[in-house]
Amino acid sequence: MELLTTNNVWMMICTALVFFMHLGFAFLEIGLTRQKNTINILFKNIFIITVGLLLYCLVGFNLMYPGEFNGIFGFAGFGLDSPLTAEGALDLAYNEGYTYWTDFLFQGMFAATAATIVSGAVAERMKIVPFMIFTIIYVGFVYPIAGSWKWGGGFLDEMGFYDFAGSTLVHSVGGWAALIAVYLLGSRIGKFKDGKPQAIPGHNIPLATAGVLILWLGWFGFNGGSVLSADPELTSITLVTTCLAAASGGVVSMLVSTALYKNLDLTMFLNGILGGLVGITAGADVMTPTSAIIVGAIAGALIVFAVTCVDKLRLDDPVGAIAVHLICGIWGTLAVGIFSTNPDHSFLTQLIGVVSYAAICIVSSFIIIFVLKKTMGIRVSEKEELEGLDAHEHGMDAYPDFRLNEH
Repeated sequence: MELLTTNNVWMMICTALVFFMHLGFAFLEIGLTRQKNTINILFKNIFIITVGLLLYCLVGFNLMYPGEFNGIFGFAGFGLDSPLTAEGALDLAYNEGYTYWTDFLFQGMFAATAATIVSGAVAERMKIVPFMIFTIIYVGFVYPIAGSWKWGGGFLDEMGFYDFAGSTLVHSVGGWAALIAVYLLGSRIGKFKDGKPQAIPGHNIPLATAGVLILWLGWFGFNGGSVLSADPELTSITLVTTCLAAASGGVVSMLVSTALYKNLDLTMFLNGILGGLVGITAGADVMTPTSAIIVGAIAGALIVFAVTCVDKLRLDDPVGAIAVHLICGIWGTLAVGIFSTNPDHSFLTQLIGVVSYAAICIVSSFIIIFVLKKTMGIRVSEKEELEGLDAHEHGMDAYPDFRLNEH
């Protein structure tokens, strides 16, 4: 019982850290976008965490962990129903690490993250109501069904696919949807001039920097909690690999972008840190420290090329979400097949997992967003975009005392 208490407390601390990541995401997104859309982005972030938790309680948790099921789709019923002992008390034999309630809350924090990734990619030009509808369907249904394939004991789990804390299950699931959303939405006005990408600077880089450091701190819970116990050996090596990958991702991204563009770009440095974190998330508990540095370094280099590639494809991603979460998520998942200390992990199985998630995420997000586009429209008007979504969607100004001329 003593062990359960220690494990349970650690899991609750990690739950709080993952919750804190939502502040990091919010800061990063508003920092890298323009002042006139700040309220809009904050509103979306608050909507995602509140509605995400309610949906995860009502349907998501039991879709993701259905118990015995066919490996592709299962549902254990609506709402939460904790396992009880014969005496009617909470069954502490539910798991040797933590209680049913802690399990729900920890997993619920992850669920909302997938939609937050999309929020950044579609910033400054997507209507808020279609975004909210998309969030409800994607977080409520698509994410937990996809999650059940591995974490719920589904067919990928049986094959031996490995994703420790969600390089694919969380980050790529959000990243694929971000890619489809950006493609269907089109670029912001002024992003491409004569086919060439133009920089649209964010309005508050100090906030974006704070956001990245908060996210890095939150990753202590994201990966540290995914051990699902307070096991001293596993939690400590997981935190070491997580931090080393973040550091090497940042440094390599900074070096590569400086070599290519001859300027010390802070936003590339920041996104490199995030890329390293996303990359290590699939295998943080099965990597050596040296492997973690290599995985992070490759993720950091990938960020620079992926950001350029996304621009070349004329896709407008204001915060670099596709490069960070999708590309580094795929890399991190495949890296398990190369660097894992567990001989049972194979590159081919990891690849099958990546392709399986690509299929469900691309198809489902395309259907949801395409239907919204054809029925209610997903893009704000030119006037609304130029004047800012805060004024038009919310009738508010994030900084009423510091109104700057943004045009």
